[in-house]
Amino acid sequence: MDVGTLVADARRGRPRAVARLITLVENAAAAPGGDERLREVMAAFATATGPEGGRGPYGARVIGLTGSPGVGKSTSTGVLIRAFRRRGRRVGVLAVDPSSPFTGGALLGDRVRMQEHATDPEVFIRSMASRGHLGGLAWATPQALRVLDAAGCDVILVETVGVGQAEVDVARLADTTVVLLAPGMGDGIQAAKAGILEVADVFVVNKADRDGAQALVRELRNTVAPLRGPWRPPIVSTVASKGEGADDLIAALDKHTAYLDESGELRRRRLARARDEIETIALARLRARFAAEGRERRLDRLAERLVAAETDPYTAADELLADLG
Repeated sequence: MDVGTLVADARRGRPRAVARLITLVENAAAAPGGDERLREVMAAFATATGPEGGRGPYGARVIGLTGSPGVGKSTSTGVLIRAFRRRGRRVGVLAVDPSSPFTGGALLGDRVRMQEHATDPEVFIRSMASRGHLGGLAWATPQALRVLDAAGCDVILVETVGVGQAEVDVARLADTTVVLLAPGMGDGIQAAKAGILEVADVFVVNKADRDGAQALVRELRNTVAPLRGPWRPPIVSTVASKGEGADDLIAALDKHTAYLDESGELRRRRLARARDEIETIALARLRARFAAEGRERRLDRLAERLVAAETDPYTAADELLADLG
């Protein structure tokens, strides 16, 4: 199917077209220099999500869920899908799974935990392999987000791989970042060490029916209390496997969305997201150009000079950039 037809079908919300376009996005991200068809897709979607499309840039509400493996991210994602569907919202899910460093493969098992939504035409769930990219997301996630946005999703849930101390990229991609913790999954000091406490807009203590849950809540409150700023992250207790606490979580998310709109923070975050996206694409194309022009040999020679103490790394980098013109 040609790109124009795929784009038209995706804008009508047809799942097969959306799936094929996300596959195109993933393949283009993996290919040196990308895929020129992706430029055509993104150009078409720019009007689909811009003023002419009537939705505004990123008309979808983007919620990121992050936390260590085993805290219940997938189950909590299922709870949120159910809650937003009750509101009549179309929901997209990007669930990023870690790729094996040995085989390069990924289980892509998050859809198994969301089977109750598999037949709902207003829910699109896509598992994506991280393909070795650190930070909890895949390289293709921002572009896949645009596909779901243009396909008419009102809410997009981005679930990260749960990689611990590198799990911060989602905060630069989402409007609201939910950090999940659970009793017995490490103390607050470990979470602070991982850096995830700093990216949270909403904390969720999941598996709150277990021993130690209230102690974890108190520890989080003591951590959050000294924070000063216009937004202090609320702490919500849930038992996602039973659906308990879902209303409190949705209320906290709605409160943060209202804060984003009223404070102008939403625009600031989306501008930062756009800058990151442009920079990432520009650097990827620069690397592709570098490889296509055979500059690796020049880099090897500069590396040899650096090892031989004939130059310093900054001078070598200046020479390399000068060669690129």
